[in-house]
Amino acid sequence: MAYDESKIQTLSALEHIRLRPGMYIGRLGDGSHIEDGIYILLKEVIDNSVDEFIMDCGARITVRVEGDVVSVRDFGRGIPLGKVIDCVSIINTGGKFNDEVFQFSVGLNGVGTKAVNALSSFFKVVSYREGAFFEAIFNKGEFVSQKKGKTKEPDGTLIEFIPDHDPAMFGDYSFREEFIEERLWNYAYLNTGLSIDFNRKIFASKHGLLDLLDKQVGTEGLYTIIHSRKDQIEFAFTHTKSYGENYFSYVNGQHTSDGGTHLWAFKEGILKGINEFYKKSYTAPDVRDGLTGAISIKLQDPVFESQTKNKLGNTEVRTWITQNVREAIVDFLMKNPDEADKLSEKIANNEKLRKELAAVKGAAREAAKKVSLNIPKLKDCKYHLHQNKEKGENSMIFLTEGDSASGSMVSVRDVYTQAIFSLRGKVLNVFEKKRTDIYKNEELYNLMIALGLENGIEGLRYGKVIIATDADTDGFHIRNLLMTYFLTYFEDLVLAGRLFILETPLFRVRNKQETIYCYNEAQKVEALSRLRAAEITRFKGLGEINPKEFRQFIGDEIRLIPVSISTSREMHLTMKFYMGDNTPERREFIMENLI
Repeated sequence: MAYDESKIQTLSALEHIRLRPGMYIGRLGDGSHIEDGIYILLKEVIDNSVDEFIMDCGARITVRVEGDVVSVRDFGRGIPLGKVIDCVSIINTGGKFNDEVFQFSVGLNGVGTKAVNALSSFFKVVSYREGAFFEAIFNKGEFVSQKKGKTKEPDGTLIEFIPDHDPAMFGDYSFREEFIEERLWNYAYLNTGLSIDFNRKIFASKHGLLDLLDKQVGTEGLYTIIHSRKDQIEFAFTHTKSYGENYFSYVNGQHTSDGGTHLWAFKEGILKGINEFYKKSYTAPDVRDGLTGAISIKLQDPVFESQTKNKLGNTEVRTWITQNVREAIVDFLMKNPDEADKLSEKIANNEKLRKELAAVKGAAREAAKKVSLNIPKLKDCKYHLHQNKEKGENSMIFLTEGDSASGSMVSVRDVYTQAIFSLRGKVLNVFEKKRTDIYKNEELYNLMIALGLENGIEGLRYGKVIIATDADTDGFHIRNLLMTYFLTYFEDLVLAGRLFILETPLFRVRNKQETIYCYNEAQKVEALSRLRAAEITRFKGLGEINPKEFRQFIGDEIRLIPVSISTSREMHLTMKFYMGDNTPERREFIMENLI
């Protein structure tokens, strides 16, 4: 095909948003994952309402989600009536560029609401100001109608929208209230004094990040949460018995899921403050292992890596954040000697465990070298996370039970992006076991090395870690054992949204003309009502699905269930009940709920 002037295209902003939505909202999805686009659309609208609160204009926001219809009403200043259409439809238009009008806003680039408009099959905006209103309606970003007049409504803005059901956009989606509620709690924690009414349930916080951390760790904390709040910075942290580090970081109310310079400075400030108070030279791993912390800063000119604002890049914030954190920690520990003793004991325990671990690591590596230079039972792929950009992000590893289960996958997998690790059966239950136990168990050690997790999630080799076990009692047990392994030693893998469960069909219903795969009993009944003279096959294990069929279940039609946790506290209580040593209590629960 000739490449000449006729092939050069100039797209309007609207066309570009619809052609490349990922640049504006990160991903599309069907609502089954908290980062799916329909939640980002809601976030973009709420961000504007929160910005009004930050400027002391409107302490209440009403959010309604009924089916696929979303509405957000704030009681701020309202969009200037003569600019309502421009503010929701023309890129790089808005009040966020003016520091006098918005000092610490979440929305910075004049894009968010326009992306919501462009990606919605119905979009309505109404601005109420000083007894007058202006309403505009759009369809997929295209202007449809407007009206204006007098009103008794209080000042503010109402936005109502329906994310586009077009298969090229969001397709067949549905909102999950628990995902929305998690986001709304974050708004509440970061904006004390703000009240959000979501479907008549109120979200509000009196103590900010202290409330967030208390919800996360609760009684799991080893000492009183260290909490500091000033005009431009707020942080809180404590230690638990867990392994690894767990952080929640925010800039101008935006959750920076990939951290950035402010999180780095927070960690550095913790290390410096603790070393200064104890007059020691503790290492970062000894100080931070088991730490759960949160930091929120306000910044006039934040620089993010993308429109979705996942990572902060401003280098000038490091010095003042580190200094604030260091000073606050020293002050707290001087005023609370009992808490200082508890923290010192935790650090000493971390130091002891690290030395034990170093000794065990050496022995495990020597043993591994004697067995093989390669990891047994791993069928690796070509591309890996952090090495091959987009192709690496799309890489995945399936954790299967035994060679028969992985057999169907090996011949049909994509060798470039799909790896397979075959377990020998049920792995060790590691609940409340030390990290040294990984190195004493050959299979758990090989799994950790295969995933690249020995030195933390930064070394993870795959974009997705997928548990692929049979849909029977043994398979479910192995699934629970694997989740216990990850939640005990590598909780940050789960928090990063990298752990999934592969969903495969339970039944195949077919006749000579058609085949339907069913994932539950209800689908099987529906399939039988559609197909006459049909035969039913019950798949007891992955090994029973022939390779030709299996290709679609790990290819274009792959169905993954994300593993997520609401709070660390609830997760540990759940694990203790199902995986702890309380066998009589579990037996009683099973007997009561068996029917």
